[in-house]
Amino acid sequence: MKIKIGTRKSRLAVAQTNMFIERLTSFFPDAEPEIIYISTKGDKIIDKPLSQIGGKGIFVSEIELALQCGNIDVAVHSAKDLPAFLGEDLEISGVLPRGNYRDAIVTQKDTQITDIKDFIVGTGSIRRRLNMKKIYNKVTFKDIRGNVDTRLSKLENGEYDAVILAASGLERLEIKTENYSITAFDYMDFLPAPCQGIIALESRKNDFITPVIQKINDINTFKAFETERCVIRTLNADCSMPVGAYSELCSRKITLTVSKDMNKILSGTADISHNLELAKELVLKL
Repeated sequence: MKIKIGTRKSRLAVAQTNMFIERLTSFFPDAEPEIIYISTKGDKIIDKPLSQIGGKGIFVSEIELALQCGNIDVAVHSAKDLPAFLGEDLEISGVLPRGNYRDAIVTQKDTQITDIKDFIVGTGSIRRRLNMKKIYNKVTFKDIRGNVDTRLSKLENGEYDAVILAASGLERLEIKTENYSITAFDYMDFLPAPCQGIIALESRKNDFITPVIQKINDINTFKAFETERCVIRTLNADCSMPVGAYSELCSRKITLTVSKDMNKILSGTADISHNLELAKELVLKL
């Protein structure tokens, strides 16, 4: 069974694609995966904030087009990079088990975070800035673009005193902790982006690959994914809105924490079968 897999070219995207292939071949030993590398608008334009060049969709549009044209069978995405609505006749058919959902502040080894104006923190995310301000309210923020390796290189070069990155990305790239000081925050202190840490598998609806992906889908992670995605869609949010969401499953219950401004934060719990109703209810109260 030949399967063409579309992904971006970054080291993190490739690592996540290899995680998918490993899970795929463990369920389907006869699978013959082929990786198709695709450059997106977000990969090509790295000197402007995302909000100025099209928002989250800039990382997936070209990949979705390859799906729609039949050039690939499945696309591997960082779920937090997906726009509120997918391309026509496309769906997320499954997800891998969730990684570390946390945001992490990274500094050079033995560098202490100092709450002063001259301490420069690299992040273009409004959500991350607002979260950070609640902990260190005097630091100065400076936009930063590029993949994980590029951002760490800018940190090492002294362009920034700290950068904020997704902990899951650092772990998947096996970034050596002895080279940096890394502080990761729980969602109660630093609410993550919806679906952070989740790898999503996108395909054409009702395609030959659909049952294959559904077979390897992690059910609990998918429930969290669709719950947090519902928050994004209900708000019709893009990357210019500082939306945070995180859900936890325990037995037959799901607890969701949400915010649209990092100021008013609400939590609620419901039966797992009412996860979407819970998301809509909390969003309406924000």
